[in-house]
Amino acid sequence: MAAKLKKGDTVVVLAGKDKGKTGEITRVMPKDNKAVVEGVNIAIRHTRQSAQSQGGRVPKAMPIDLSNLALMDKNGKATRVGFRMEEGKKVRYAKTTGEAI
Repeated sequence: MAAKLKKGDTVVVLAGKDKGKTGEITRVMPKDNKAVVEGVNIAIRHTRQSAQSQGGRVPKAMPIDLSNLALMDKNGKATRVGFRMEEGKKVRYAKTTGEAI
């Protein structure tokens, strides 16, 4: 099955503590049905000092469920994603505007 959300997509958070925030997807984990979004669902991780890193409290973006994310269309609104055939290729399109992504 084709992925509705991919790495590099700009998305808006629909539910949870970060509802309404937007960001770019940096990583998608299809097996877990989760994605990591830049600047969303931040947790503080404590790291030990080593020769390479300083150590201390490091903010890290944690995975968020794909069902809580929606693609942002060109108007800045949340939209659902559909698939259609254009010139023999399967393409994603925004349901609100009908425009190919």
